[in-house]
Amino acid sequence: MSTPAEPPAVADGESSPAAAPAPSGSRVLVAWTAVLAAFVLAADQLTKWWAESALTVGGEPVPLVGELLQLRLIYNPGAALSIASGYTWILTIVVTVVVVFIVRAIGRLGSRGWAVALGMLLGGAVGNLVDRLAREPGFARGHVVDFIDYAGFFVGNVADIAVVSAAVLIALLSLRGIGLDGKRHGGAEPATESDGDQSDPA
Repeated sequence: MSTPAEPPAVADGESSPAAAPAPSGSRVLVAWTAVLAAFVLAADQLTKWWAESALTVGGEPVPLVGELLQLRLIYNPGAALSIASGYTWILTIVVTVVVVFIVRAIGRLGSRGWAVALGMLLGGAVGNLVDRLAREPGFARGHVVDFIDYAGFFVGNVADIAVVSAAVLIALLSLRGIGLDGKRHGGAEPATESDGDQSDPA
C-alpha cells in the first residue's frame, strides 16, 4: 500500500501560490473614496472661483428657480447658518479633526455605500477647510465662500451639498445596520449588494 507523496518543501521566505493572500477589496474602495473626494473638492473650489468672478457681495441675487433657489455671494466666517461666526479658528480645528478621523476610517472600508458617503464627506470637509486655511482674513480664520441661496433661509456651496448628502447616506446605512466594514451589526455575514454594501469590490 503506497503512501501519499510528501508536498515539496518551500524555501524559507517563500510561499506557495495557494497560500498567497488575495488582493484586498478595501484597497479598491479606498481608491474610489479618494477619487470621489478629489472630484468633490475640485468641483467645490472651481464653483467658488466662478462665484467670486461672476457675483458681487451685496449685489442683486441671480434667480435660478424663482426665489426658491438663487445665486448670491457672501463670505461666511462661521458654520452653517453663520453659527459660531466669532469662533472661526475653533471651527477650523474641529473640521481638521473630522478630516483626520475620516482618513483613518477609510482604511477599514468594506462597503461601497460607506465609500461613497466618506468620499463626499471628506471632499466637502476639505473644500471648506481650504477656505478657512487660505482665505482672508488669515490662516485658520478664513471665511468660506457661499453662493447658493436657498429661499433666503441660508446660503451654501457645493461642499455643503456633499456634506449633507453624505450625512443622509450615513444615516440610511446606519438605520439598515450596515457597518463601515460592510457587515450587519450583530452578525458576521456581510450585507448583500442590494443593501448598499459589497463583498466583492471588483
